[in-house]
Amino acid sequence: MQKLNRNINIGFRVNESEHNLIRSRMREVGIRNTRAYLLKMALNGYILHLDLTDVRECSRLLRILGNNVNQLARKANEGGGIYGNEIIAVQTGLSDIRSKQDKIIRSLANVIKAS
Repeated sequence: MQKLNRNINIGFRVNESEHNLIRSRMREVGIRNTRAYLLKMALNGYILHLDLTDVRECSRLLRILGNNVNQLARKANEGGGIYGNEIIAVQTGLSDIRSKQDKIIRSLANVIKAS
């Protein structure tokens, strides 16, 4: 890990309403460390906070569906019968999840382009 040599102190004073506004904006982006927030703002001018809850949910659903596919493959390899509706359900689920993830990725790309 690169060791940073930060030996110059920069400080400034704010009034109570400014301090409350800074704290409010820190909460909005999920940063609790005032120094980290102010440094990020000073160096970059903005902080981009992305809510990736939908992406994580789609990934979770894909893992579940992947497990179902593995169970079907195991069943087929053991000589068990697989019904067509089981395969169609898995294919439909995969298609739905992929389209949701594609939509999310396009939205994220637009956010990144705009910033």
